Amino acid sequence: MQAFSEAFLVSTGVVALGEIGDKTQLLALLLAARFRRPWPIAAGILLATLVNHALAGAVGTWVASALGPQWLRWIVGGSFLAMAVWILVPDKADDLDTRRLRWGVFGTTIVCFFLAEMGDKTQIATVALAARFGQLPAVVAGSTLGLMLANVPAVFFGDRILARLPTRAVHVAGALIFAVLGLLTLLAAP
Repeated sequence: MQAFSEAFLVSTGVVALGEIGDKTQLLALLLAARFRRPWPIAAGILLATLVNHALAGAVGTWVASALGPQWLRWIVGGSFLAMAVWILVPDKADDLDTRRLRWGVFGTTIVCFFLAEMGDKTQIATVALAARFGQLPAVVAGSTLGLMLANVPAVFFGDRILARLPTRAVHVAGALIFAVLGLLTLLAAP
């Protein structure tokens, strides 16, 4: 139970911090501004994230079982350190276009969020967290909750929250957490 709790809490915190200023958070703002229907947007974010992070977590679990513990330690530790650097680079909303999709608010949100998460920081973090902890349900639940904690307020309250949030400080805190996880993983006894 302790391993489940640790994997859940770390996944929630890491993804929530990593999501601040991320392109999917910007997408949540764009969808909220365009459609002005927060409940179907929030539901679409939840479904897209659950599916995306379950797939990412499954990849992480497979990687953990396919590699030996020594290789896994170096790959996961290096991934966390790379994420620490990557999280310091804020995303832009320039490449996010919702005009061409005509599947309603819920469907548009699912498609946009699922595609925006492909190769995103939080998806890669979910792969690494699942490989690190080996607790697929805990990591998927935690990473999904973390993404929801960062995006749902953006959907409901938008610019009022983000205008007051020190995005750079949140990115630095997230980068420090990833760096600590990376160093702890690399320094752990094989």
